[in-house]
Amino acid sequence: MSERLPMSLFFCLFFLSLSAFAGAEAPRQDEVLEQVEAPPGGDFVLDSVNGPLDTRQLRGKSIFLYFGYTRCPDVCPTSLSFLTQALSELSDEELQKTVSIFVSVDPQHDTVESLADYVEYFHPNLIGVTGTEEAVAKVAKQYGAQYYEVELEGSAFGYAVNHSAATYLIAPDGELRFIFPHETPPEVLLQAVRHLNAGN
Repeated sequence: MSERLPMSLFFCLFFLSLSAFAGAEAPRQDEVLEQVEAPPGGDFVLDSVNGPLDTRQLRGKSIFLYFGYTRCPDVCPTSLSFLTQALSELSDEELQKTVSIFVSVDPQHDTVESLADYVEYFHPNLIGVTGTEEAVAKVAKQYGAQYYEVELEGSAFGYAVNHSAATYLIAPDGELRFIFPHETPPEVLLQAVRHLNAGN
């Protein structure tokens, strides 16, 4: 990315900050961490059930990117449901130009098999990926995604992962163009990906 922040990214970050402030009083099992800086983004390689996924091989496609984990009780299902609604409005031709990636921030518990089963419930366009703790942390840092594990007394799982819940949209040329806050309406996601795909 260039040093000059794209206007689309600026406004998405602005609304992300407002959203985090407005939702500060709403307690969740998983705390949604705030993201306030524009990350550089960039290519990465992580593992899927079908083998390594290298974003450099996805040039020419718009990429939705989300960081979460399969045992997330409410934040991830909400975000992925909104993304699914947007993807469901795309035509087959538009879907061929779009890829959606779910990166697990719980690599100790999420396997490529469990991720494949998880994303299947939402949309066929979604690909679940993970890697070593170091590999996941590196990708998260590239996108400014934050996460950390917390113990939960009385929980069947015994833990939760507090994490940022932004949905990223990467342009077909590999540049990070949009960062959408948690619970961004599906219509906004749809309009943004159509805008990027129209120029491709």
